Amino acid sequence: MTDYLVRSLAYDGTVRAYAIKSTGMVQEAARRHNTWRTVTAALGRALSAGTMMGAMLKGEEKLTIKIEGNGPASPIIVDANASGETRGYVKNPHVDPERKESGKLNVSLAVGNQGSLSVVKDLGLRDYFTGSVPLVSGELAEDFTYYFASSEQTPSSVALGVIIDKDEIVTAAGGFIIQMMPGVSDETIDELEKRINELPPVSDLILNGLTPEQILYRVLGEDNVRILDTMGVAFQCKCSKERISNAIISLEEKDLKAMIEEDEGAETHCHFCNETYTFTKEELEGLLEEKTKE
Repeated sequence: MTDYLVRSLAYDGTVRAYAIKSTGMVQEAARRHNTWRTVTAALGRALSAGTMMGAMLKGEEKLTIKIEGNGPASPIIVDANASGETRGYVKNPHVDPERKESGKLNVSLAVGNQGSLSVVKDLGLRDYFTGSVPLVSGELAEDFTYYFASSEQTPSSVALGVIIDKDEIVTAAGGFIIQMMPGVSDETIDELEKRINELPPVSDLILNGLTPEQILYRVLGEDNVRILDTMGVAFQCKCSKERISNAIISLEEKDLKAMIEEDEGAETHCHFCNETYTFTKEELEGLLEEKTKE
C-alpha cells in the first residue's frame, strides 16, 4: 500500500487528529542520503512529523523544520507543503551510536538532547511565522509534542516511529498527532491519555498492517472518529536541471562567461535530494546564447 495520511476530527470536533504511513517516503530518503540505521530513524521521524504538519497548511503554504541538537547527526532539515510533498536531509548520515539497553535505536544520541527545534511557516504573507523551542529529549516525538504546546499553544500528543530490518530496509514508518481543541472536556483528555499510554509503539502498529485510519480508531475509539480526508504523501524534491538552468540564465552575463571561460563547465548539488547536476561548457554556451536573446 502506498504512503498516505489521514485527517480527522473526534469527540464532536474537540479533538483534531492526523495519522500517517510513511514507510516508502523514509526508505526513499534513506536511499538518497545513504543513511545509517539510527540516522534513518531520526530523519524518518522528522519527515513523518513534517508531513503531518504540512497537512495542517492550505494551498501554496509550506514550512521548514530545523532540528539542531548537540549530537553528531544534527542538524536535520525538513521541508513540507500542504500537498503531501516532503523532502529532507541530515548533516551527517553516517552515525550509528550504541543502542539503548532495551535494544532500541538511540536516536537521542544521534540528534542530541540539547539544542533547538524550530519551524518556519511560509503562509504567503509578507511575514513568516517562526516558532522555536529547546529540545527536551532528542527522540523527536517528545520534542514535537513540546513544540506544539509551547510555540503554538496547542496541547498535543505526537507519536513517531521507524523500524529498519537487518538488511537496512525500512519496513515500517509513520506516526500520529492528536491535538486538543477549545472546548475539549477533562473526561476526554483523561480517556485519551489512558488510551495513548496503553498503545503499542506506532511503528509496531504499522508493521502489523494497521492503516492510518485504523491507528486513529485505536487511539480515539472508532465511534468517536470522523475521517475528513486522505492524502497521498511522498519524498518529493522540486529541483531539476531545468530549474537550475533558469537560475544560471538569471546570473549576470559576466558571471556566466566566467563559468564558461575559466571553469569550462558547472556543477551544482541539491542537499535535499542528493542529486548533482552537471553542465558542460557547450551547455553553458547555449544558456548564454539564450540569455543574450532576452
